[in-house]
Formats: sequence, C-alpha cells, structure tokens
Amino acid sequence: MNIRLSRLVAMVDGKLINGQKNGDCDSICTGAFPLGDESSGQVTMLDDSRRASQMNESEAIAVVTAVPLDSAPMAQIVVADTHTAFIKIVSHFRPPLTTDLPSSGVDPNAVIAESAHIHPSAVVGQGVTIGERTRVMPGVVIMPGCRIGDDCVLFPGVVLYEYTQIADRCTLHSGTILGANGFGYRQENGRHVPTAQLGFVQLDSDVELGACVTIDRATYGRTRIGEGTKIDNQVMIGHNCRIGRHNLLCSQVGVAGSCTTGDYVVLAGQVGLKDHLHLGDRTIVGAQAGVMDDCVGDQVYLGSPATPQREQMQIMAVQRRLPEMRREIKTLRRDLDRMSEKQSLPIDDQTKHAA
Repeated sequence: MNIRLSRLVAMVDGKLINGQKNGDCDSICTGAFPLGDESSGQVTMLDDSRRASQMNESEAIAVVTAVPLDSAPMAQIVVADTHTAFIKIVSHFRPPLTTDLPSSGVDPNAVIAESAHIHPSAVVGQGVTIGERTRVMPGVVIMPGCRIGDDCVLFPGVVLYEYTQIADRCTLHSGTILGANGFGYRQENGRHVPTAQLGFVQLDSDVELGACVTIDRATYGRTRIGEGTKIDNQVMIGHNCRIGRHNLLCSQVGVAGSCTTGDYVVLAGQVGLKDHLHLGDRTIVGAQAGVMDDCVGDQVYLGSPATPQREQMQIMAVQRRLPEMRREIKTLRRDLDRMSEKQSLPIDDQTKHAA
C-alpha cells in the first residue's frame, strides 16, 4: 500500500508545496493518520488553523491542508476540501473491507498461530492474524483485517469489526463489541449523513474489558485504550477517544467522542464525559458525576456538573440546609411584612398598634 508522495498529490488533485525539499515528492508514504497519531513517513491532516503550531513537532512526511502554511517543516498538499482529500488518502492505505465472512470457521487467508485455540463456532475473516496461545470461544466474530496478539482471551459473543488491533494478554468478556461506527453525522439538505468511518480500535497490552463494553472506531485514525487499563461491564467509549495507561472505568461509564485521559485515571460508576475533554493524570471522578470541562490531574471531582471535591462538598453542605434556610426565609418575610405594615400606619394608629 506504500505510495510515492507525488502520486498521492495527483490522487486528490492537490498542489504540492515544499515538495522539492530533500526530494520529498519522490518519498514513499507509508500511511495516513490525524495530527497527533501520525509517525515518520506518514501523511497527516490540518483542518484547524489553531493547531498549526503543532506541525513543528510532527514527523509526518506531508500535511493535507486547505491553506498554505508559512512555517510547516514538511511538504504540504494544498486542496480545496481537506476532509474529502484525506478520506481518499486514508482509504488508499486502509481500504474499506468487504463484510463477507465465511459461513463458519476460519477463512483460509487468516494466519492463526499453532498454539491458538479457535472454537469451531467462531467466525474468523480474511487477513486476520491471531497470536500464540490466544483462545477464541464460541460465537466470536472477528471481521477481516483484525490483529490479535499472544495470550489473549475472547469470551463468547465478542465481535471485532474490521482492522481492530489487540496487543498481548488482553481479555474481552462476553458481548463486547469493538470498532462499530462512531456516532458522527453532518447535515446535508436537512438529512443526517454519516461522517467518515475509516479508523479502527486499538487495545494496548494487558487491557481487560468487561461484558458488553462498546468502543467505537475512529474517524480516520485509532480509538486507543492504553496499556493495563481495566474497563467494567456496560461501558461506552466514543470515536477518537484516547484512554491512558492503567485507567479504571467502572460500570456504565459513558465517554463521548474525542476525549483523552492521562494515566491512572479512575471513573466511578455512571460517570459521563462531554466530548473533546481531557482528564489529567490520576484524576478521580465520583459516581454519577457529569464532567463538562477539562480536569487537571491529582484531584477528585464530584457532582454534575463535576467540580473539585472541596467545592462540591461545600455545595452539598448548603444543599442539605436548604429546607432549614427556606423556613428561616419565610419567618423573616413575615417579620418584614409586619414591620412594613406598622410603618405604613398613621402615627396615632402606630401608637395604638404598639399598645
């Protein structure tokens, strides 16, 4: 799938800038990922000028952009529509795969380690690789292009959509689904039209997912779960999320798209995260909290909307006193009404009233 940069430019009908630098136009491109996921030899995309400064740290061989960049160190592919062009490029490196599966058993083009154990009722698609000592139990469906490492366990009913990548020593409990389409739409002529769904899900090593966990594929790159993270039953993680290492996500947590977490983050039961948030290292969010803003690390957050624990405890203390405060306000209002009524009387009547 590798391709010369000059051919990519022609494919998207773009204009190459800085392409002669170091012979970039003849360079071989090895992949395409969004900014932040890309690596050396790959193509990336810039669709937000506010992130232009990040290009100085990128190792990408080229960037797809609608506006020429003054200081970008790599070649630029300037196009009219950034997303349309990037969809074509990503589709070259990771083309949409057929959803056809063998009626049962393992596709002859799958590569299965000799020590792996695949139940006869499991379905394994074309181009799948499965590592040593991995166990695939009844009713598991592994769609084309997936890669599974060594010593993994997939319990009954697990479904992996195409291109899912699972590293070594991962455990997926029953009913878990990885790589379904992200919940992303745009409006065209009053109708909701799905956005691109060309990414995949990646689990790093030693990840464990409980029963009925759902993790959506990314738009272009990877939805990633970091090393050693443990996720409880019935957790939902949206597209483009990047969950850090050694996180603990308890039951019924919901994480909206494009959220990121640091390392050793804990989300208690039924926590909900708004999209595009970042939680710093060692953040702890209490049960049923609704997180609406970024959270700095090394703090505990409670409530909805979630606030630091000290602030939330003060709010809760005031809330407990609300009935008492209401009674006090009613008493004060009656006293105030009496005082106002007394002041409105003529002087003689005030004397009689006082007597």
